[in-house]
Amino acid sequence: MTTPEWVSQPYPPEGASAAEGIRNQLGRPELDLLTILVRESAQNSWDARIPESSAPVDYRIDMWTVGPAHAGAWRELLLNGAPPERDSFPLYEILRRSSIRVMAVSDRGTRGLGGPTRADAFEAERDFVSFIRNIGEPRDNALGGGTYGFGKGIFYLLSNAGTILVHSRCRTAHGGYETRLIGCTLWKSYVASESGGNRRHTGRHWWGDTSDAVVEPLTGQDAEAVARRLGLRPFGPEETGTTVVVIDPILDELTPVEAAGYLADSIAWHLWPKMINTGGRLADMRFSVTCDGVDFPVPDPRETRPLNMFVAAYENMTGPNGGELHCIRPKRYLGRLGLEKRITPPLEPSRASRMVDIEDIVHHVCLMRPAELVVTYRPGPKPPSVNQGYAGVFRADESMDEIYARAEPPTHDAWNPQSLERPESTFVQTTFRRIGEALENLLSLGGVARPGASSVALGAASSFFSGLVGGAWGIGGATAYSKPGSTATRRKSKADDEEESTTPSGKDQPSPRGASLGAGGATAGGPDGSGRATAPRRRPRVQYVGDPYYEDREDMSLLVQEFRLPAPGPQRVQVDLAITLPGTGGRETDPPIGASMPELVGWEDSDGQVHGSDTFEIEGGESLWRVLVLPAPDTVTEIGIKVEAVKSS
Repeated sequence: MTTPEWVSQPYPPEGASAAEGIRNQLGRPELDLLTILVRESAQNSWDARIPESSAPVDYRIDMWTVGPAHAGAWRELLLNGAPPERDSFPLYEILRRSSIRVMAVSDRGTRGLGGPTRADAFEAERDFVSFIRNIGEPRDNALGGGTYGFGKGIFYLLSNAGTILVHSRCRTAHGGYETRLIGCTLWKSYVASESGGNRRHTGRHWWGDTSDAVVEPLTGQDAEAVARRLGLRPFGPEETGTTVVVIDPILDELTPVEAAGYLADSIAWHLWPKMINTGGRLADMRFSVTCDGVDFPVPDPRETRPLNMFVAAYENMTGPNGGELHCIRPKRYLGRLGLEKRITPPLEPSRASRMVDIEDIVHHVCLMRPAELVVTYRPGPKPPSVNQGYAGVFRADESMDEIYARAEPPTHDAWNPQSLERPESTFVQTTFRRIGEALENLLSLGGVARPGASSVALGAASSFFSGLVGGAWGIGGATAYSKPGSTATRRKSKADDEEESTTPSGKDQPSPRGASLGAGGATAGGPDGSGRATAPRRRPRVQYVGDPYYEDREDMSLLVQEFRLPAPGPQRVQVDLAITLPGTGGRETDPPIGASMPELVGWEDSDGQVHGSDTFEIEGGESLWRVLVLPAPDTVTEIGIKVEAVKSS
């Protein structure tokens, strides 16, 4: 068996790139290293897919501590022939620690790193040379996600040793299969003392078969034997793909478990277009994350807020509701745009969502090229309420792919028109302008009525308007009303044995004047049929508990108002729903033609059971109830609850 060794690259007489320069090609990205790893490595995997295969690409990230059965082989094999200048080769220190941490990024169902292994060979397929040897080669994959191959630099940046192992299996020119294994270090240039004097080195090192003048990867059975000794996952008999092992990964001060969860969330945020089934087509890629053998599920974007809004916007974009964006001068078709607007509870931001600047409100458009990999989430104007949000998806047309690709930095996370010359910069600027125009229409407070409908503007549903609409009839205040829409409190009758309504806290309120009181009225006292004095009866009333709030129920966002019926005895409740027109003080209980109104979903008891009837009998007491309402889009929804006593038979 061939024993692998390290070879360090000296500067040739004609010069070469220093390791520092190659490491700096990613610049100073705004995204953190783990996020860039997800984006760049998945992009590489997607570009390496087998075109004739309909099976999804399998992409996974595994982190583990090298176990005792393999730790000795790591130290023995990976320090063999290492350069003597230990300050310039940090792998020495890392491998001699008590534990060795590694991260493997793998794909299967891809073509692997095939082609020649030397940069001076000429063949059409050059995957191995492009990934291992050369820097800055233009992409050779039409409509691929990558542009100049800088994405592979993230593997080196993520390693505290600047060292990776590349384990790949590919098809050969003769139709067979070949396994390849090679190690690479990219750290910093240095000067080494040799027998002939000092010699400068670039800081690039390769680990492999050193039997020839150029270090080559281990191949075939040699590669498979060494991979087994290191504990790397083997390939199946006809399986192709690549595994890149990062030695001692940088986790941004996260524990391995925290990092695994963050990687799973980041995959969902940055790769969700590859995860969804659309138009009867299977998802393009499958994703998994593990840490020390424990699976960390990648969130389903269809079931995860707010990614489900972007999925809906994507489906709008690809369907008949999608819009086409055009540049007029010069004339050019730019791509398609889909938008989705919803009433939604405020978000609970995660580390992954904060990384793309999405926190409490979604007001962003996801930009992507034809490869359908997320470029960035471009913010638009904020909605007037934290209870509203919108998401958009713009996909560039295939004819524009090269232009948008040239507008991207090495990390592919933005479109910068200033980096282009005219007219290409005009196309990118016009894209942003057209998206802005579409968002203005989406957020317009003036609705467009259907033919024959009343021309009534419906304002955006905003918690900022809650002061206009009181608690008995509105969405969050606590004013007691003598009639719907009034702000006058009802004067307490001497015949009423009822507490005063509270100040606007929403805790204690009488029922509206219009509610029926039931048999017996609400007298303070008097003779009954027997002439005996009776205790005063408390009249039915509604005690609102807190302000209304939005809550996701399955695929709907519902408006929820909690309440109690403090008076004892059976009582019948009915909801009074209306909409308020902001700025007019108007109140609508009958919708214009073609418009929608709020709908009662049901009454939810303290056990979580929902009762769907319009009117419902409740036994008064201290039990907490909830009325569930599906609000009308683009309106301020008013909720009032009417109550009446139920006659005893």
